[in-house]
Amino acid sequence: MTYDLRGGTFPKLGSGGLRLVANLAEMPVLGPLLVEKLKADGGLTGIRDAAPNEAPTLFPHLGADDRPVPPLVHANTPNEPKGFRFPGLDDYHAAYRDGRTDPVAVAERFLAQHAASDAGPHPLRAMIAVQRDDLIAQARASAARWRAGTPLGLFDGVPVAIKDEMDVAGYPTTVGTKFIGKGEAAREDCAAAGRLRAAGAVIVGKANMHEIGINVTGLNPHWGTTRNPYNDRYHTGASSSGPATAVASGLVPVAIGADGGGSIRIPAALCGLVGIKGTFGRVSEFGAYPLCWSLAYIGPLATSVSDCARAYAVVAGADPRDPHSIGHPPVDLDDARPGSLAGVRLGVYWPWFRDATPEVVERSEALLRDLVARGATLVEVSIPQLEAQRVAHIVTITSEMASQMMRYLPRHRGDFGLDVRVNLAVARSWRAQEYVAAQRIRTIARAVWASAFANVDAIVTPTTAQVAPRINEDALPHGESDLTTSIRIMRFAFASNLTGHPAITMPAGYDREGLPVGLQAIGRPWGERLLFRIAAAAEQIVERRGPQRWYPTLER
Repeated sequence: MTYDLRGGTFPKLGSGGLRLVANLAEMPVLGPLLVEKLKADGGLTGIRDAAPNEAPTLFPHLGADDRPVPPLVHANTPNEPKGFRFPGLDDYHAAYRDGRTDPVAVAERFLAQHAASDAGPHPLRAMIAVQRDDLIAQARASAARWRAGTPLGLFDGVPVAIKDEMDVAGYPTTVGTKFIGKGEAAREDCAAAGRLRAAGAVIVGKANMHEIGINVTGLNPHWGTTRNPYNDRYHTGASSSGPATAVASGLVPVAIGADGGGSIRIPAALCGLVGIKGTFGRVSEFGAYPLCWSLAYIGPLATSVSDCARAYAVVAGADPRDPHSIGHPPVDLDDARPGSLAGVRLGVYWPWFRDATPEVVERSEALLRDLVARGATLVEVSIPQLEAQRVAHIVTITSEMASQMMRYLPRHRGDFGLDVRVNLAVARSWRAQEYVAAQRIRTIARAVWASAFANVDAIVTPTTAQVAPRINEDALPHGESDLTTSIRIMRFAFASNLTGHPAITMPAGYDREGLPVGLQAIGRPWGERLLFRIAAAAEQIVERRGPQRWYPTLER
């Protein structure tokens, strides 16, 4: 089977060129001609003719996969990861339990460290909104529980950030814009934030994001561009850019992001973190802004596998307010201790795996060899029609976003950032037949992936095809367009959003400049347990490095 993923070639535009293209694309006569040219450059034409004769799949609900997970055999290896050690949930819990600090002191330190992270010529811009009084009130309530000897559990008093795509009581939900939700504070938490708050977590505020989640750099002209804590001259990745920056810089040990086309896994990988999107529907979408209904996933980003798993266990599970979350089996995770991978079969589609920069391939293959040394078996698989899946994903996600944004265009067309205006102009050009064709391709894609999983437990790829791209300072604050790079960053992320499979990213090392590289594992339906096990094994192999910009709220 021939590897067919292409991706297209787009011109790179600075702020001036991007403004011109945005204005032209919105003109009644020239606009459609320019949009069709952009679509042709990106290989996005002809989807109606390529659609299979299949019924459309409108939501990627997956059937049960009853094959047993290989039994966990604990290895005689230390639990401590190699290299730099990020403070995690256990450290906060121990510090509170032993009286070395309390949640109020941690909250005060967060406020100071957050301010410090945004000072100087290269502010990190991890957070969009932080309300001091609300933060301190939460911390005082937690401190009182600790004094009374009645903490709610491991998360009690732990600072957690929530992407500004999800509701947090008392905060507007802007979705990275300057007008959505303005002056309209949410009355209740989204499901994920509510479950964390019920577990005692201190919600520190709303984390930054790429505007309406429609690109993967984190360049936001309204709230500021997030910067990568490993090198602040580079992007964080997006659209969950703020959550990744907040976690990687030490402000919080865990953050909650959202993923429509890699938006958890991409920034987690580019910032050296662990991030997971579960099987479609595993985490309730209640209280999340409706950007892309059939591709949306909520999940945690964390500095360690165990903390990511613990956060996932809190936020996942049935919620009567989201019908897509009903009918899944209970969340069943290992205890996050590293173990042997004996019996675990890892599928690799080598032409896809190696379609990345040399350093990304080198680090990813090295980790893969080490996982084999831990007992895993490599099995070559074939995944045909990836190009059709890529186009179907783009048509689906941009159509759904454009549909949701249509209400704002009469008054706010010019209030979107320049890159968002261009992307929405393309998105508005899709016809109903093309959207339906994309869902028919989704039906075939699910069959393709079911076949690929016939003899394997997980399929591995790099998380991104390159490391974090460098920030073009001349393009700030208005932005630029480099869709060729964006598509390259998304090369391994889109498929599991389309099909509904769970996927995790784990640190795989660093390039010569010290920028993080991530390895992705895509799992069978409801296969999160095994994905965490694979990541736990990888965590014992890769020596972690600390970021250049480090603002911990808890000193170890």
